Amino acid sequence: MNAEDALSAIESGGIVAGMRGAFPPDVALRVCEVLLNEGIRVFEMMMNSDEPIAAMRAIKDEFGTAVCVGMGTVLDVDAAKAVLDAGADFVVSPAFQPEIVSVVMDGGVLMGPGVATPSEAVAAWEMGVPLLKLFPIGALGVDYFTAMFGPLKHMTFICNGAMDDQNAREFIQAGAVACGMGGWLVGDGTWSKSRLRSRARILVNAVRSAKGGVEFATA
Repeated sequence: MNAEDALSAIESGGIVAGMRGAFPPDVALRVCEVLLNEGIRVFEMMMNSDEPIAAMRAIKDEFGTAVCVGMGTVLDVDAAKAVLDAGADFVVSPAFQPEIVSVVMDGGVLMGPGVATPSEAVAAWEMGVPLLKLFPIGALGVDYFTAMFGPLKHMTFICNGAMDDQNAREFIQAGAVACGMGGWLVGDGTWSKSRLRSRARILVNAVRSAKGGVEFATA
């Protein structure tokens, strides 16, 4: 998947399901199957998790073009090269590191560096980055995002960090194209399919409503 298609998948769905911790391939596949059936198709593995590259490859092999799968918490150039070699559809980081941005973008892959201030956002955007990961915005609140977004509405933001169904709706209504969801959505790797399904339906409805779409029944 090229950078343009990955960005389109993130923007259209509005949800990036992130798995950090105990999500080796077998667990990641089970989670993805449930979420995909509920309309979530963008998944982010994390480098500081169990077998993240193997899990990413397993998801791509199992679900093919039905999913968009990337890697997060990429903090150095060697890690960036490794995930690019493994076929990541996108790469995200909690920080803005120009050397990583350059490596990923030179590889033709979508890069979403982490930014927390207008200065970081402008510096990243000037490098040609098409997606900015505002992190950890959940802890700062929607008012911070609204104030920052006001003069930067020509930029594209995904909001990450301490997210749930309520603030995800608020951030998208305030102008974010998507929200990255971790523990609230997928738990710690031990959740049942029914619990995963319930959280996915709540979140999909929240995001769909924020984007002006029709909600689905959650029963």
